Amino acid sequence: MEQRLSLITLGVADLERAIAFYRGLGWEPHPGSVPGVVAFYQLDGFAFALWSRAELAADSMVDDAGGWGGVTLAHNVRSPADVDSILSAAVAAGARLGRPGAATPWGGYSGVFIDPDGHPWEVAHNPGWPLDGAGRITIGS
Repeated sequence: MEQRLSLITLGVADLERAIAFYRGLGWEPHPGSVPGVVAFYQLDGFAFALWSRAELAADSMVDDAGGWGGVTLAHNVRSPADVDSILSAAVAAGARLGRPGAATPWGGYSGVFIDPDGHPWEVAHNPGWPLDGAGRITIGS
């Protein structure tokens, strides 16, 4: 198996609400999405999708207990000010603020928002993991 990630799919309770939330963050579904069924988003080198949580659980062969699935998504940015700006935009779009932006023990700055379906997103500025011009990280030492 190649060391690569191709697709992240989030199970959501209400697809239209989820699309509206991510649209509030500036994300637009790909034209190849299936209205009312699944929303795809083209990211840098891989895809992101929103799909019915029940259908995703059945397709993945798991029992959905409705709790947190042990996964947190992360979005790295270029500055602490960007962390605070994105956290504010997420809350304005309907997220719950999980943790406000603050200095971290690892020398960066981060905060967390929880999307309307309970998926946590860390927004982080990590000076040890610089972003290139396209926003891709390089894991530092």
